[in-house]
Amino acid sequence: MSATHTIGILTPMSESKARIWTGRVLTAMVALFLLFDGIMKVIKERHVLQSAAQLGYSTESMVAIGTLLLACTLVYVIPRTAVFGALLLTAYLGGAVATQVRVGNPVFECIFPVIFGVLVWAGLFLREPSLSTLIPVRK
Repeated sequence: MSATHTIGILTPMSESKARIWTGRVLTAMVALFLLFDGIMKVIKERHVLQSAAQLGYSTESMVAIGTLLLACTLVYVIPRTAVFGALLLTAYLGGAVATQVRVGNPVFECIFPVIFGVLVWAGLFLREPSLSTLIPVRK
């Protein structure tokens, strides 16, 4: 029996255009934010460098971190590699959480990367119906 026919417990995610477009829009919003963040790190924007110094990062490391973020985001927006990109971004955002916790920042600053990680996966889940077999939605 397939997961979609298991005694009515699991329901397949529909491949509706609204669902797919919602996922695309969510993915685009997340990707634009991450691209902006990565570019600001690479071009060494003054406010980013000041924040990085407060977190204990050097200018050189911010360029490397920004380049890494741009690469992970690029992998995420390519449909064939989107799942791998989401995994990479999850790891990147986990490092952001660890950094925020290490320096003792307020709760919102610590959970913001978690919220962003949820948005990364939500966008992917909505635009990739095949993921519903790995992460089934129960009624």
